[in-house]
Amino acid sequence: MTATVASSKPVSIFGDGEPVIQSHALLPAARQSDARVPLFGDTDVWDFNGVLRRNANLSAGEWRVTFSKNLAMPGWNWTAREMAMIMANPRHEAVIDAGVHLAPEPCDGGTIIQTISRLRRLAEFGGCVGLPDWLSAWRASDLRRYVRWLHEEKRIRASTMTGHIALIKRLHEIGPALSCGGVLEDPWRGMSARKAAKYAVSDELSTPVVPPEVWFPLVRAAWVYVHTFAPDVLRASRRYDELRASAIDVKDLNRNRVDERLDAWLADPANRIPVHIPIAPARFGQPYEGVNWNLLALFVGFKVSNKLLGSHHQSGRNRRARVLWALESGRPTTNGLIDDLAEVTHPDGTTGPWHPGLDPRAMTRMLFTTRDAAFCLVVALSMMRDSEIHEIRRGSVVEHYNAPAIASTLDKGHRGRPGKHWWITEPVAEAIAVAEAVSIHAEQVFAPLKRPETVAHGDQMLDGFMAAVNAGRPWTGLAEIPASRVRPHMFRKTMAMLTDQFPGSEIALGMQLKHVAKRALANRSTLGYAAADVAWAGLLDQALDAARFRRLKELFGLHKDGKPIGFGPGADRVKDAFDDIIATVQARGGDARGGDARVEEDLLRRAHITIRFGVLNNCLFDENNPAGAVCIENAVIPAGHTGPVHDRCRPDRCRNSMIGIEHVPLHDSHRRTQLKLLEVRGLPAPRRALIHREIDRVDAVLEQVRKSEEQEA
Repeated sequence: MTATVASSKPVSIFGDGEPVIQSHALLPAARQSDARVPLFGDTDVWDFNGVLRRNANLSAGEWRVTFSKNLAMPGWNWTAREMAMIMANPRHEAVIDAGVHLAPEPCDGGTIIQTISRLRRLAEFGGCVGLPDWLSAWRASDLRRYVRWLHEEKRIRASTMTGHIALIKRLHEIGPALSCGGVLEDPWRGMSARKAAKYAVSDELSTPVVPPEVWFPLVRAAWVYVHTFAPDVLRASRRYDELRASAIDVKDLNRNRVDERLDAWLADPANRIPVHIPIAPARFGQPYEGVNWNLLALFVGFKVSNKLLGSHHQSGRNRRARVLWALESGRPTTNGLIDDLAEVTHPDGTTGPWHPGLDPRAMTRMLFTTRDAAFCLVVALSMMRDSEIHEIRRGSVVEHYNAPAIASTLDKGHRGRPGKHWWITEPVAEAIAVAEAVSIHAEQVFAPLKRPETVAHGDQMLDGFMAAVNAGRPWTGLAEIPASRVRPHMFRKTMAMLTDQFPGSEIALGMQLKHVAKRALANRSTLGYAAADVAWAGLLDQALDAARFRRLKELFGLHKDGKPIGFGPGADRVKDAFDDIIATVQARGGDARGGDARVEEDLLRRAHITIRFGVLNNCLFDENNPAGAVCIENAVIPAGHTGPVHDRCRPDRCRNSMIGIEHVPLHDSHRRTQLKLLEVRGLPAPRRALIHREIDRVDAVLEQVRKSEEQEA
């Protein structure tokens, strides 16, 4: 069998004239024959551009299947083309007739391209060890040796190895439909690709977080560029476009008319002569000096031309002389297209414009930086994937369930690319608006500013923005961003971790990350994103402690003013602690009502009042003295858990419970709701008993409030 395959041309189940794309929805250009659909007989390249919808973050070169290098050999070329054809059309009649029965869903173009790339690596190994270019001659031991080669020579991790083993299993599955034969024996029969690759699935993500020392200066800088600097950049850009649109060609006027126009412009003392920025980049090894002649030509109303102010002919030198004479006479100058830039505080403590001058070159660079800043802010605060951000179109900021949101396309794991909404805050909405104003693409918001038909890569935008911020610190006064490798998916992980600190975050995170399961709860992917990180642990603990202390100071101030701070046994303990602090301050000679705030704050910190502020009550659970905490009575405490068990909280009878002023309306509303339910006819007895039990608990809470009010009265 193998000798026949090696000596003759294979006979494929597909015809050379068959179109490759038969099971996917074609783009309008392909349906109208404006784009060529690849044919099976194309042995070099299958180009999907204009045929299948391409993700916005993929370039045109990444949307082609290339059968080059190792796949150019006859046997491998046939195998690669047939495999790609089967993946694109799994229910093709010829495939079914060959005895191969696959799932009906065709593979995405990106999956096909990735699979052929893995096949190229398999062909590379075959060439290195001298194996034939038809897989039916390979043994199981050769395939195991290939996996070892990937691990030892190519340093491929177990997670990536899963895809290569899955490829071998696929080649065994579709073997009867391959003209050169597939893998005759599955070396890992009965095992999944993950198990064969020894890849242990874990809830922990390998994605690192953005370190806090990078996160804060980076996000702050992005917001400053979007909110404060972008209006100046956009204003300079509009000014530049207006000057170019109204400029006329020197060739359209005679020499006298040109001179008259220049003299008229110089005669107006309000016109500032543009000069080069002293720190502008060098050209041909020499720094720019003196008058910015190209910008001056635009100011006068002419298109840039050497015939106007060039130094290689006498008329141009004469005009230059008149400009230099005006400059020497004290004519005011300008460094850019506009003058009144936003004021900032520089590193040396002085106040001045955030940029030395937005001339056309600097303005162009700032357009790039502004777009990158907007991307940074969106990727940091929206939890969107890089591919989803690139899919944002003009007019995508909408209202979704009465809240601002971004309408975009969900790519990962969804062949149909459904439209979804990501809830956002006002800064993100402002960043999208700035990106729309900067973009020159007809539809996309984040696109290259020179060649909009290409792709702007997210990692390059982040690297470029960080470099621009650090380079511009002498002007902007922004904090330095430490050198670090920051990528879009790291922001998604970091923001999910930070958001997880709030109650009820599991469902909210699942909705924003698009991980919500059918049971309306987040799955384990959400928990992996929200997992705490060592780099942020101390900072988050400090932030939570600071927030608690601010609330505690507010309660202390109310108590000093004689106002109620809460009810119940927990509130009594807090009042006793506050009274001790007031008495101590008075004993030291201070004024308990208006005096030594510093001493009061120090004593308040030393009091170590363990309080957790909640929605229905505040909890004074003390881990050093948990006696009396109802929530841990007869409870099975999970390993490693510290603190109260919130699901078993009983505000009606726990000594640690403090009913705050803000909690009373909630309990009262709950009581009225339960009483309303009792009016429903035909309630089952167990349900009615449960309602009565709830009313008794709420009455016990409200009774604490009543007794406290009577005592204070």
